[in-house]
Amino acid sequence: MSATEKQTEFKIGQHIVYPLQGVGIVKAVQERSFNGAPTLYYNIYLKSSDMTVMVPVKKASEIGIRAIVNADEAMKAIEEINAKDDSAPPSDWKDRYRMNMDLLKEGSIASFAKVVHSLYSRSKVKELPVQERRLYESALVLLIDEASFATGKSPDEIKKMIFSKLEPDLPAKQVGIPLQKPLDDGDDADLESFREDAEAEEADDDDRDDDEEI
Repeated sequence: MSATEKQTEFKIGQHIVYPLQGVGIVKAVQERSFNGAPTLYYNIYLKSSDMTVMVPVKKASEIGIRAIVNADEAMKAIEEINAKDDSAPPSDWKDRYRMNMDLLKEGSIASFAKVVHSLYSRSKVKELPVQERRLYESALVLLIDEASFATGKSPDEIKKMIFSKLEPDLPAKQVGIPLQKPLDDGDDADLESFREDAEAEEADDDDRDDDEEI
């Protein structure tokens, strides 16, 4: 292990979770000059978007980057995905969107599972607006990817396990049914599209905060 790696929480080759970005792998730890001072960066490859990002080591914890959970924690999130929740979700979809967005920003595998369950259940009652469908698909991808890496099971196996909990009364051959209506070709359901929506949402929040301070 190099002296540089000893200064970091995450090591080269380690899988991590980057909130709202997905599962990634630390490809390198590099020192670069920033404002004239030497600064350590994680070089992280993100599977979902097939791109590499550089994150300052000192900012990683603040951003919410964390290690992949162990197999037991991943299985617990799936096993408890259909757990009874006495709190009723907001009836207005915009309020639900903000609530579920906050859960995804929280970044835990349990929060991914909670968003999947909440929106899947809602979709069985009434078709979700496009933005909520994107949110649902993104949460599902995050949950499947992390659980797959944590347990060593294939994404298809994990998906079947998730839906067997969401739809315990369905025959095994029907497990894995998605939302009532699939996203149209123009409704990108990947994490890249979702990230753009999330960034726009955060920008709107910042603008509102600035207006309130004036």
